[in-house]
Amino acid sequence: MGEGLARLLVFTAAGYLAIGGVFAIPFALRWAGRLDSAAKAGTWGFRALIVPGAVLLWPLLVARLRTAR
Repeated sequence: MGEGLARLLVFTAAGYLAIGGVFAIPFALRWAGRLDSAAKAGTWGFRALIVPGAVLLWPLLVARLRTAR
């Protein structure tokens, strides 16, 4: 039971991070400007810095994008 639970946790975490990785790139390049007007003029360095956070916080960011105008 312990090994099966560990595998489930690893696969779940890997799936979560994979979805976040797919989401983070377009978010950093295009969609961040929808949530914050200052992000529209963000440099490439700024965009590279927000990618790790977008990978981890993608469910929250998806919800915020849905409610943004």
